Amino acid sequence: MSKPIVAIVGRPNVGKSTLFNKLTGKRLAIVEDTPGVTRDRLYAECEWRAKEFMLVDTGGIEPFDNSPMLAMMRRQAQIAIDSADAIILVTDIKSGVTATDADVAVMLQKSGKPIVLCVNKCDSLGEPPPDFYEFYNLGLGDPMAVSSTHGHGTGDLLDAVYEHLNFEETDDYGEDYIKVAVIGKPNVGKSSLVNKIAGEERMIVSDVPGTTRDATDTIIENEKGKFVFIDTAGIRRKSKVDEAIERYSVLRSYMAVDRSDVCVILLDATVGFTEQDSKIAGYAHEQGKGCIVAVNKWDAVEKNDKTMQEMRSQLEQDFAFMSYVPFVFISAKTGQRIPNLFELIVYVAHQNATRISTGMLNDLLSYATARVQPPSDRGKRLKIFYMTQASTKPPTFVCFVNQAKLFHFSYQRYLENQIRESFGLEGTPIRLIVRERGDK
Repeated sequence: MSKPIVAIVGRPNVGKSTLFNKLTGKRLAIVEDTPGVTRDRLYAECEWRAKEFMLVDTGGIEPFDNSPMLAMMRRQAQIAIDSADAIILVTDIKSGVTATDADVAVMLQKSGKPIVLCVNKCDSLGEPPPDFYEFYNLGLGDPMAVSSTHGHGTGDLLDAVYEHLNFEETDDYGEDYIKVAVIGKPNVGKSSLVNKIAGEERMIVSDVPGTTRDATDTIIENEKGKFVFIDTAGIRRKSKVDEAIERYSVLRSYMAVDRSDVCVILLDATVGFTEQDSKIAGYAHEQGKGCIVAVNKWDAVEKNDKTMQEMRSQLEQDFAFMSYVPFVFISAKTGQRIPNLFELIVYVAHQNATRISTGMLNDLLSYATARVQPPSDRGKRLKIFYMTQASTKPPTFVCFVNQAKLFHFSYQRYLENQIRESFGLEGTPIRLIVRERGDK
């Protein structure tokens, strides 16, 4: 299920980034009195009343060279409107209602999106100052008095936002559909691949990187099963993300990974592995998704009988942090090995949802600990009493031990390798949770 998105918008220097840091509980945004410090959009998970949503910090409305302030303001506000499920409009009690605030409020009202009006810098406790009531003139309902520096009023602000979000919204697809996110850098052929699979020009395909602005769904049913392919915008390095709308595309790509069961990480065979590919793959790994590395444009590579094996060996080194991931060499242009890709997707989705009985796990545990003794420290040896599987997607195992600090990460890796050797689990990360006996 995709998390709702809440955008924080407003003119420069009203405290948007300070509020973002306070609500997320992390110092992610640079906070400075200079207007226009936030140039990249930042996003982070925010939790309130046991529900999670994505909070987006936007740059203030600032004029660039040859760009009128009004045009820039409209562009910024429109991007936030299009992408968000709810909007927090931040204003400043010290400067009162400005013409810019009024113009932004008018545009937000036309969108029909839920808006929560935040009057920031109300730093003193008790009744708000008389100037506070001026903000009713914006026509956005009851303003919320907040101090983003001290945290006053942030609970009431989050309560107001919470009321506008739909956390029950789920994908319309049934359990028999495998949701596949096609992720990767711009211009590696994500849209071309989905078009080839769908047998039609479903997405705009262009050599210009960044043509796809949003995540779009394509439903495929064939002899292999039922699939939903989510084509995503390319995820670039932050230094390359200079178009305002693209920053929201990156956010949508990450959220497409959250929705998926399997991630197809697409590489360009003519370019090879890059640092950005490792970041994209790392995000899918952290989210516990089944992963496949598909090397596209294989038809464009000059090859001999050793080319594929050499490239596979190189990719195994590059993806050493995801040693479980399978590789497939394809061409979205010619359709080469696309049936193999479908087989891998079904296989990896099954592995990601595998459940292993406690009896079988403890038989493996007895064998593994007899083969390699658990580590000891200062005469105290680690004892693993038993192991059980807590959940799937990804397979998550809980080990009950005498002392958690004795469970060295190298021994955890050894156990993980033993589990993979015995039960497969190819294409999926594994989680090991260590619990001391008596822990709840």
